[in-house]
Amino acid sequence: MFEKNMLTFNPGWNQDATETESFTDIRDLQKEWKTKRMEFVNEADESSSGPAHFVITDPDGNPILVDQHR
Repeated sequence: MFEKNMLTFNPGWNQDATETESFTDIRDLQKEWKTKRMEFVNEADESSSGPAHFVITDPDGNPILVDQHR
């Protein structure tokens, strides 16, 4: 699907893949970023809770996966 490098961010995990005490839920990030007119390739279901993901692209067309595991 993607021909470029994919960047991944995981809300709720630090750089060592250890769970953090608090984090902003992915659905809240998605809502906020929509107000900034970011274009989404794939969206998280805003009526759900728990694990979810969405994909946006950077200005160079690289996909960015935001993936929440809990």
